[in-house]
Amino acid sequence: MAFKTTVSDLLNRLLLQPQRFAHIRRDEIRMLAWSWLYIFALFLAYYVLRPIRDELGVAGGVRNLPWLFTGTLLAMLAIHPAFAFAVRHWPRERFIAITYRFFMLNLLVFLILLALATPAQHVWIGRLFFIWVSVFNLFVVSVFWSFIVDVFDAEQGKRLFGFLAGGATLGGIAGSALTSGFVERLGQSVLLLASIILLEVAVFASGRLSRISDAFKRPLPGEDPHQPVGGGIFTGMTHTFRSPYLLGIAFFIFFYSTTSTILYFQQAAIAAAHFVDGRARTAFFANIDFWVNVLTLVFQLFITGRFMKWAGVAVTLCALPLFSVAGFTVLSASPAIGVFVAVQVARRVSNFALARPAREVLFTSVPKEDRYKTKNFIDTVVYRSGDQLAGWTYAGLLALGLGVTGIAIVAIPLSALWLGLSFWLGRRQEDLERVRKEEIALLTPDKE
Repeated sequence: MAFKTTVSDLLNRLLLQPQRFAHIRRDEIRMLAWSWLYIFALFLAYYVLRPIRDELGVAGGVRNLPWLFTGTLLAMLAIHPAFAFAVRHWPRERFIAITYRFFMLNLLVFLILLALATPAQHVWIGRLFFIWVSVFNLFVVSVFWSFIVDVFDAEQGKRLFGFLAGGATLGGIAGSALTSGFVERLGQSVLLLASIILLEVAVFASGRLSRISDAFKRPLPGEDPHQPVGGGIFTGMTHTFRSPYLLGIAFFIFFYSTTSTILYFQQAAIAAAHFVDGRARTAFFANIDFWVNVLTLVFQLFITGRFMKWAGVAVTLCALPLFSVAGFTVLSASPAIGVFVAVQVARRVSNFALARPAREVLFTSVPKEDRYKTKNFIDTVVYRSGDQLAGWTYAGLLALGLGVTGIAIVAIPLSALWLGLSFWLGRRQEDLERVRKEEIALLTPDKE
């Protein structure tokens, strides 16, 4: 009861007095409120689905996980051109709604299939659902952040993106608690239906956010945020490989997804070894997500914005790879289960609270086309490519007889390279933002 009262009091203060948690100007509150509702509903829907996805993935056998990651990458490659086509032909309000409602329709189909399937069919539908949720997660979140970096500039991003990420964390806490508390009583079908409704709430919030953003964001002259982006459907891929800056962001994502997948496979193996019942595994995954999100929320509300404004993007970006170097070093020396869980929690908290907001600031300094197309290519295809490589590499290392210690030793130099890249990216973003401000000053007519 005391815990619930504390959470309720925190939410009341957060909604009524946001200035206490971040450096928020009065004219930013309305925009921030709709952004919060958008990301809260989105992550609430995802974290209702995430434990169900993890349980269905484990139910099909841990050894099948590399194949599921392969299927996810192939699905990403298939759907990305369709997304680029939508961005090219429709304004942001419309393609966001179309993208989310497409996933809502898919979710409705899965709800029906899982309810009617035989036990043998349930395993295969579960594998397809695992792939679908993995695609869904990256696409809908990437669309959100593309929209947000189209609305807020770099200076605002340093102050506000951590606060916005707190909305994602609260959604994660609520979704994990909802699934953990009600999956055994209500079943998976009711929770899938709840996710569909929440996605429609996200669509509504994105529409409101788009309508009130004109008086808030001041884009470069000639850049209309309500017009289709245009360009080719493979622009995101070609721009990534032509620009050292964008390629650096792609490698940042690649390093993160690779190291995360290594730890994810370890988590799946632990769950399979300790829990036989599927609903117990679902509750276990939900409880881990819940406590990670609680710790993350404390950082996002009280530390992230202030830290990024004080230390800058470069230092903030370095936090996650630095934790990774330290974590894999500790694991290589003491590969106990408790140590593994501590490393996993520390990495996820540093990612959500520090690396993710700082990573999104990197895209505030690139043209509109790259904010949508290139960012989506990096967030989806590149991300899942890292998963794919890590998944099969992990399986190969196990086949060679390496355990947690050996795999951790392999990950240490990878994390060290990631650390150096992170610092370079942060410094490069500062240079690009300086140039962007000079262009705005030159192209904006003098009002005097």
